[in-house]
Parts: sequence; structure tokens; C-alpha cells
Amino acid sequence: MVVGIDGSPGSRAALAYALRDAARRGAAVEAVAAFTPPDYPGYETWAPLYGPIPVPVDQMRDEVRRAAERTVQEVTGEPAVATTVPPVTVRVTDGGAADALLHAAEGADLLVVGSRGRGGFRSMLLGSVSLACALHSPCPVTVVRPPRPATADEPAVAQAAGSGS
Repeated sequence: MVVGIDGSPGSRAALAYALRDAARRGAAVEAVAAFTPPDYPGYETWAPLYGPIPVPVDQMRDEVRRAAERTVQEVTGEPAVATTVPPVTVRVTDGGAADALLHAAEGADLLVVGSRGRGGFRSMLLGSVSLACALHSPCPVTVVRPPRPATADEPAVAQAAGSGS
């Protein structure tokens, strides 16, 4: 089972769903985080001559990996996740999130993504990555919405209990 993570509420909900579903199926989870490195030549050498020293691509990749591993650790500790956590591996890939997830989904039984990530168009029903995955995935896709914030009429505990799928 493959799940996309970027630290957003949608990806955290997708990870929690994937962990619960994988535990029921006896499957492992591969959490995929993607980042787009700067794409102009000489990024690490000429940029310091003209401005702040940029973060080297290897350091960016390491930071993305640490953030992804931290997200996995935090979500596996949440009460809504199964008590038996399946094996989880974290993969960090260079490039766009949709391409990375579609590639990782080859041969997978299921691809799980959040409905919204870190993109800028909050009013859209689906984000560009979840839409691309739903349209082009080589395996079934589950799109998970993040939990709604509790309202004054709906306590957080009651709302969390109903958001288990």
C-alpha cells in the first residue's frame, strides 16, 4: 500500500487511513514524500554569489525525509490509528508529487492520498495531486478528506469518532 505524505492535514488523514487499512489487511505501507529541487544549472555554485547561500539539494532531501519520518511517527502515535501498526517505510523522491506517487503505485494494491495538500487553491474539491492520482493510477485509489474542525454544537470527541474512514 502506498500513501502520499506532505505534512498537510489531508496527508496526515490519508496516512492514518492507510495505517488502519494496512493493519486490517496485514499489508505494509510505503509513505512517499516528494520534493522539487531547484532546476536551474549551477544552483549550488552561482547562487551564493548573488544572494543568500541556498540549501544544498542533499540537505533539502534530508530535511524532507526527517519531516516525513516525524509525520509517520506522530500519526502512528494517534489514538485513532490501530494498536498494531503495520511495517512502514519512507521513500523520498525528487520531482512532482503526482509523478512520484503514480510511479510508486505501480504494483501496489492501493494508493491513498489526501484530498488537499499544500497547494494554493483551497476552494477546489480535489487537489491537483489527488485528481491526477485518481485519473492515472495503475491501482485503486482512496482519497481521504481531513477531519472537519469541531463546531460549538459538535464536540471534538464526537466528531473524531465519526471520522474513522
